[in-house]
Amino acid sequence: MAFNHLPAGVHDALVPLSVTPVTDSVSMAKNHRSDGLPADPVPRPDPGAVLDRLAAGRSRAARITHTEHLPPRAGRHARWPDRIRPEVLAAVRAAGIEHPWAHQARVVEHALDGDSVVVATGTASGKSLAYLVPVLSALLDGSEAPNGRGATALYLAPTKALAADQCRSVKELSQPLGTAVRAAVHDGDTPFEEREWIRQYATFVLTNPDMLHRGVLPAHPRWSSFLKALKYVVIDECHTYRGVFGSHVAQVLRRLRRLCARYGSSPVFLLASATAAEPATAARRLTGLPVVEVSDDASPRGELVFALWEPPLTELEGEKGAPVRRTATAEAADLLTDLTVQGMRSIAFVRSRRGAELISVIAQERLAEVDRSLARRVAAYRGGYLPEERRALERALHSGELLGLAATNALELGVDISGLDAVVIAGYPGTRASLWQQAGRAGRSGQGALAVLVARDDPLDTFLVHHPEALFDQPVESTVLDPDNPYVLAPHLCAAAAELPLTEEDLELFGPACAELLPQLEAAKLLRRRTRAWHWTRRERAADLTDIRGEGGRPVQVVEEGTGRLLGTVDAGAAHTTVHEGAVHLHQGRTYLVRSLDLDDSVALVEQASPPYSTVARDTTAISVLETDTEVPWGDGRLCYGSVEVTNQVVSFLRRRLITGEVLGETKLDLPPRTLRTRAVWWTVTEDQLDAARINPEILGGALHAAEHASIGMLPLFATCDRWDIGGVSIPLHPDTLLPTVFVYDGHPGGAGFAERAFHTARAWLTATREAIASCECDAGCPSCIQSPKCGNGNDPLHKRGAVRLLTVLLRGVPEEAGAPVREAGAPGEAGAPEEAGAPEEAGAPGEAGAPVRGQGAPEAAAPSEEAAPPGPHGP
Repeated sequence: MAFNHLPAGVHDALVPLSVTPVTDSVSMAKNHRSDGLPADPVPRPDPGAVLDRLAAGRSRAARITHTEHLPPRAGRHARWPDRIRPEVLAAVRAAGIEHPWAHQARVVEHALDGDSVVVATGTASGKSLAYLVPVLSALLDGSEAPNGRGATALYLAPTKALAADQCRSVKELSQPLGTAVRAAVHDGDTPFEEREWIRQYATFVLTNPDMLHRGVLPAHPRWSSFLKALKYVVIDECHTYRGVFGSHVAQVLRRLRRLCARYGSSPVFLLASATAAEPATAARRLTGLPVVEVSDDASPRGELVFALWEPPLTELEGEKGAPVRRTATAEAADLLTDLTVQGMRSIAFVRSRRGAELISVIAQERLAEVDRSLARRVAAYRGGYLPEERRALERALHSGELLGLAATNALELGVDISGLDAVVIAGYPGTRASLWQQAGRAGRSGQGALAVLVARDDPLDTFLVHHPEALFDQPVESTVLDPDNPYVLAPHLCAAAAELPLTEEDLELFGPACAELLPQLEAAKLLRRRTRAWHWTRRERAADLTDIRGEGGRPVQVVEEGTGRLLGTVDAGAAHTTVHEGAVHLHQGRTYLVRSLDLDDSVALVEQASPPYSTVARDTTAISVLETDTEVPWGDGRLCYGSVEVTNQVVSFLRRRLITGEVLGETKLDLPPRTLRTRAVWWTVTEDQLDAARINPEILGGALHAAEHASIGMLPLFATCDRWDIGGVSIPLHPDTLLPTVFVYDGHPGGAGFAERAFHTARAWLTATREAIASCECDAGCPSCIQSPKCGNGNDPLHKRGAVRLLTVLLRGVPEEAGAPVREAGAPGEAGAPEEAGAPEEAGAPGEAGAPVRGQGAPEAAAPSEEAAPPGPHGP
């Protein structure tokens, strides 16, 4: 056979705390005291004591596998540069900031010198103020021009919530400057009547890369006065621009630079990032410009107590009788309930939209049993809500009306939620950078804080809670992106040509891959060369050729069948797995059943219901090798990297009982297949290696299948990817290699750099995979090591001991340099050992894989097992 897998207690109450919200741009500023220690105007409970109360009782205490204490740190001050306008410095002092931290002053100096700069320091270290001071000073200078608009600034955020939050902060900080600074948010939620005013009069426009791509750049003549005066471009949370999304944003920024040059401006780029490895390298790949790095964090930090929490085993049995742990969702709901009862302001971060809704509902029900008024102080926050719902939740957060929130990573980024006491993270978020970003949401006013990582029942989470050194003793990752990905570059060349005809002089800006792509675009009749330039030839908008978040088309509208009311949207790439007919859909604590999914009109009709189960889709996947770019010998076998074609189809869905996860039944679906051309890493083994590992034909499929599951689960530790960004296929006899083969591939057209990173780190990656399987306490395999909840073959067959022996022999044959070849020019940047999102917010985990699919041309004994990534959008 062959196998495939897609990425696809309440305790005694305390007196509730009184909380004074503080806006983000000045939150750390209010801690700037002359003694360099964080201010703490409101007494806070000791985070260790809060953890002790959460862990009260023998069963609870046993769930904590490790506690890390990060001590407080004093800050280091500096002086603002003399070139900053005194009015701006007065406004900063009025906000409570006497002196900048040393890293803030360095950023300002570089900005004034005309150097593009990236500040990569910890959460709440004052990055916002570092870029706002030079921007406000330049805007004040520009206000003295005859038209009052001699200088403008553009701010890009990965989420609407962050842009709206920063706009509030800018307006508050710049209030003493009068009308010199006219800040406005321009995104999909902005009313049309406001957009013309923004184009003509705003000096500080806050938006996102999506609006820049679809709205601003294609309409550049209407933005000409703004672009002509553009002095600074701020790119906030730039570490989120990774993978395919980051590659798209890199090309959008090149288009912006090209148009600015046309209008006579050359803006300085100011980038802000969470702590990251090689931030200047990633910023250079993102902007295409030399970038100076400022990463020495001089801000103070309160104490952080960080606990690793493993849910207990239950009496339930999973597939094949495997032991099952309590879900991270149920544990996180309990912890959020307890923290709310104690009066702690808390956020529970969860990886999927459905998870955020479930945690909110469970916590509300349990709080109502204690105090009905507390149930109203917990809510969910996720993408797909209508704009007015998001704004209401953000206001409730700022006011302190909400004590507890279950959120996706839409609130991971720098949205001001100062004053939080605790963060619960339901499942490892995929990278260490994202983990620290989420943990840093608490304690943002300088007080001590508690963070708890609740492990999901999967190989990576289980490995991390028992190997704390992998989290606390390792640096954060580099950011992987590849602007030269032809599936990314091609539509942006078309968009650029539609904005202004492309000339030979432009090709250096867009990179060396242009020379090969332009003839293909001409042959496809997308571009036409006339004299010295390439022109867009079609009537439709070139910007609509691609969705920069890789969501594969227009969102699916979720509509209530009886009333016609629009509830929200679901990304097109996730629609097959989340709003198929019969799916359970959660929205604002209410449960709906999907009655129909119309893919042509992008509409899912739902009706309110209360089923006692959730649904999870299953898919099947087949894979073929298109081209092998690189291969190295591993003993008699081979480790390879190259191009593949993946065909994926959602074929059924499971109904699982709420909380316990017990499977109640499976229903077939009839949805069209989707094809993906992407990049993959794969390894083969020979008969001699199988003999050495004592792998006979009866257990070969199970051993490969188990190794594939575990390796997909472990890869996020070595590449800045999420499990849902990648997929895999294992097959005892693949028709292209004619050997037993395991594939792991990028779930995005053209690749995202993750499979390449796996190739470069294969020794360490597969060594950790072997250890994760071997060290698991189960007998025959469980979700903590080799089982996958979305397995297309129902986790059958799996052979735990066979996988350990197979990986042992495979690793024994690895040459010293294997898996670490010299990178070729233009290869994506290296990643370290977390987003989600991937895009800034995931729409929900892709569904489970379905029944086995026969490999094309393979004998019946070699049907693939798969864990597939949802295919992204296709190129033009």
